[in-house]
Amino acid sequence: MDKTIVVSINTKKMDTLYKKYVTRTKKCKAHDEQNEAHIGDTVRIVECSPISKDKCWRLAEIIERAK
Repeated sequence: MDKTIVVSINTKKMDTLYKKYVTRTKKCKAHDEQNEAHIGDTVRIVECSPISKDKCWRLAEIIERAK
C-alpha cells in the first residue's frame, strides 16, 4: 500500500466482573503522503475527510522513531 500506514491503537480497560485490565487493539489505516513513517514508529494521526474506502485518517506527525 503506497502512501498508507496501518496504525495500531491500544487501550486498557478494566473488566467489570473480574477486575483485571484487558488490552483492546484497534487498527486503522492512515494516509502518509511522503512515506515518512516506518514500522515501530510512534505517530499522531488526525481525522479527515475520506480518502478511500478504508482511509479517513492522515498522519499529523511522527512523535518518536523506532530504535
